[in-house]
Amino acid sequence: MSWALVIGLAAITFGAAAFLLKVGKGGWSLLGATLLFGLAGYGLQGSPGQPAAPGAFSAEQPVDGELLVTARREYFDSTQLPSRWIMTGDGFARRGDFEQAAGFYRSATEENPRDLEAWIALGIALVEHGEGNLTPAALYAFERAEALDGSNGGARYFLGLSWLRAGQPLRTRELWIKALENAPEDAAWREWLILRLLRLDAMLGITPPREETGE
Repeated sequence: MSWALVIGLAAITFGAAAFLLKVGKGGWSLLGATLLFGLAGYGLQGSPGQPAAPGAFSAEQPVDGELLVTARREYFDSTQLPSRWIMTGDGFARRGDFEQAAGFYRSATEENPRDLEAWIALGIALVEHGEGNLTPAALYAFERAEALDGSNGGARYFLGLSWLRAGQPLRTRELWIKALENAPEDAAWREWLILRLLRLDAMLGITPPREETGE
């Protein structure tokens, strides 16, 4: 399968979700982020024209920092601004400077070890600074976030994306199912994760039980 066809399928998926399924503009960033990493996962394990090493692929396909920041914010109350450290780090992340961003996110966790968003942001930045590799430090950051609030699906979602890029979609599926199981019924991001899980299952040829998707 060529890259042109893969990208075309991604565009069709986005269009179907946004217009046929009446997905609001507020969730387009989260959908776009998932499609972005889905393409990355394909590039790592499904395309004969791409190198197997995550670093090599990432160098050719730079990650959109703006998209990552916006997608992360989907898991938090938009009326409550993050700490000054996170906001500064986001500025660097948007420009693709994840090393500097990670430094500010780390300062946020040091100032307030219970800052959930800071730990998630740190995990994301460390993965990107590691050229797509889920380093021990990044894994630790995601685990700390999960331990702070298991009902917030952000840590499991982004950790799942990291495993997807590493060519381990079954780990991704397990994490996303856990996120849905622990999610509040009225969580704004819940329907998006259901949609992403269904799409992942379709890619894997799995027909999930109805209770796994919360439907």
